[in-house]
Amino acid sequence: MEQAPGSPQDPQDAQGLPGCYRHPDRPSGIRCTRCERPICPDCMVSASVGFQCPECVRGGSGTGHAPTANQPRTLAGGTIAADPRLVTKVLIGLCVLAFVGQQTLDLFDSRFEMIGRAMVPGFYTPQGVAEGQWYRLVTSMFMHTGIAHIVLNMLTLWWIGGPLEAALGRARYLALYLVSGLAGSALCYLLAAPNQASVGASGAIYGLFGATVVLTRRLNYDLRPVIALVVINLVITFTWGAIAWQAHIGGLVAGLAVGYAMVHAPREHRSLIQYGTCAVVVLAVIVTVIARTAQLT
Repeated sequence: MEQAPGSPQDPQDAQGLPGCYRHPDRPSGIRCTRCERPICPDCMVSASVGFQCPECVRGGSGTGHAPTANQPRTLAGGTIAADPRLVTKVLIGLCVLAFVGQQTLDLFDSRFEMIGRAMVPGFYTPQGVAEGQWYRLVTSMFMHTGIAHIVLNMLTLWWIGGPLEAALGRARYLALYLVSGLAGSALCYLLAAPNQASVGASGAIYGLFGATVVLTRRLNYDLRPVIALVVINLVITFTWGAIAWQAHIGGLVAGLAVGYAMVHAPREHRSLIQYGTCAVVVLAVIVTVIARTAQLT
């Protein structure tokens, strides 16, 4: 079995930093985001996220494989896309479209908002997740209460989501977003009053916050600005009125877990671990919803 690049066999200096794979006498804490070999400043080539070594930039990895076996990949193993923000744009578009529906269609909110179980005006039977309307766990992620709510969330999604999408790849980024949003909806369903309605992309966005913390740590960037951003948002969550803190916490925890799996999974079983972690979170969501429904019906 071949040893993966960047393993403990890399030459190290007295402080434990590995030496550059091309210049072993130069210790470096930076690794190529594709092959994970240590690289010194002279060998760093700026990429969309982090740095790559010269060989990966040229399309090879120095292992003798054919170029087709070494297609450009993101840090998490996803395919590098021509438009690294496409999914983020689509998500923003869906939120805007849902908001237009809220403003123009009667009973739109009542049919798609996150609610556990309640009598809703215009309906003859109780409405909510407990009545089998599980789709609300998803549809509520794309709805907002007003202009300020959607503008703030969409700006945050653009600023945080774009770099994450470039780092993870489209499929992994979308999985992170949806799983985090589902976790937020499930915790809201579990802990909030059954007749408390909630909407917003905040649960999914907090999942992106969590994954950003993990990614920043993985790239050895300064964590302080990201931590400060998360702390400020958590303070707002617990001090501002009319905020479903359950969705924020659920999304954040799921984002930390899924984000860690996305950027730290070993390449030998990368996809299995990444999507397996997503599946475990979704399973936890299902169990939570079933348990809570049993209490309400």
